[in-house]
Amino acid sequence: MSTVNSDKLSSARFAQATDAFVEVFTASVDFDKRMAEQDIQGSIAHATMLSACNIITKQECASIIEGLDRIRLEISSGQFVWSIKQEDVHMNIEARLTDLIGIAGKKLHTGRSRNDQVATDIRLYLRSEINCINAQLIRLQSAILDLAEQNADTIMPGFTHLQVAQPITFGHHLMAWFEMLNRDYERLQDCCKRINIMPLGSAALAGTSYPIDRFMTAKLLGFSKPSANSLDSVSDRDFAIEFTAAASLIMMHLSRFSEELILWSSAQFDFIDIPDAFCTGSSIMPQKKNPDVPELVRGKSGRVTGHLVSLLMLMKSQPLAYNKDNQEDKEPLFDTVDTIVNCLRAYADMMPHITPKKANMYNSAKRGFATATDLADYLVRKGMAFRDAHEVVGLAVRLGVETGRDLAELALTELQQFSGLISEDVFEYLTLEGSVAARSHIGGTAPDTVRAAIATARKNLADLSKNQQWPD
Repeated sequence: MSTVNSDKLSSARFAQATDAFVEVFTASVDFDKRMAEQDIQGSIAHATMLSACNIITKQECASIIEGLDRIRLEISSGQFVWSIKQEDVHMNIEARLTDLIGIAGKKLHTGRSRNDQVATDIRLYLRSEINCINAQLIRLQSAILDLAEQNADTIMPGFTHLQVAQPITFGHHLMAWFEMLNRDYERLQDCCKRINIMPLGSAALAGTSYPIDRFMTAKLLGFSKPSANSLDSVSDRDFAIEFTAAASLIMMHLSRFSEELILWSSAQFDFIDIPDAFCTGSSIMPQKKNPDVPELVRGKSGRVTGHLVSLLMLMKSQPLAYNKDNQEDKEPLFDTVDTIVNCLRAYADMMPHITPKKANMYNSAKRGFATATDLADYLVRKGMAFRDAHEVVGLAVRLGVETGRDLAELALTELQQFSGLISEDVFEYLTLEGSVAARSHIGGTAPDTVRAAIATARKNLADLSKNQQWPD
């Protein structure tokens, strides 16, 4: 029989020391120490509230805050010694605080538990990281707007089923990406409403008998309000799952961008050039220029989606309240944050340097009968029912396929054999320029409409960048 390990703050209950393997197996300090700053912030607020409520003295509070500030400096300078014996970030900091200031350090944990402490730290951590993610989102959106503005007139084929459908502009296509990221930003902002609820003061699960002021602590930490139910507060990880779901959607969007960039940079499309700094070569084929950044981002999308599933499975069978299972929430959450920030940064760095090959885009749009719908719309304006117009254009396209010519290359007499409503003015509607210019309604691909959309987006983005959701 081993004797109790007295190095641990929570060891008195046990007559035997923790098995060496179990000690390592159950410890989380190797990964949760990244929340040290949030843990210190929460502890300073908690101590301040305890003092205001006369639960500890003002002198004890000042000593605690001074000790925590010293620990913060030790951590930032790399001098802090982390110990697996203390299990996690919380116990490591508390043990060091007690070493520094004595019995006052032991009073810090009055009225709280590691259960509400970690739930608070994770929320503070996510708040801070969402700021970083938002900054990268805005950088990427700004780069997209710049590239879209430069290419509001650049004609390219629009696709459905990866088949040429109708002509659009490259600027219009890029603005579709912008809108996807806009929704991502809004989802994160909405997610923040659930993150910004403070669990601290819920203690282990039932609250505390001390006369604490949870509203004061919430205000000190910038939370909108304290949580309403102590049992739910310590066991809730919905906010983490919701964040990871929003992150999964961001990665899904980046993966779609990646797929298009990969296709467009291939010899078969040859629509764009991705700068060398974001590509690599082949170990055997000297001609290769591989779009590694888009490919890697596309691959990492599965990683983040996997983390979402992992968190859902982690929580699905847990009884109330806190369980040790919840220690497993941090690594997927931390990796999700790192992956999102890095992928957005890579895209924000790469996007300004993507060069469209305008002539290739234009020539591709001329193939595939991209203005067929314009011919149908022309006939409708002449008085023909749309379904009849659809049939007429289908016959004209068949002739084009058989003779290897686009609609604009067919003779007027050839077109008129399908309908007497067709006259010389039809060719105004069969040009790529005429097709895109005709779609001038809001959301359309007309160059002037795209420029107006960019101007509106720039204003909205400028407003967003001025307003951080959370204090730094």
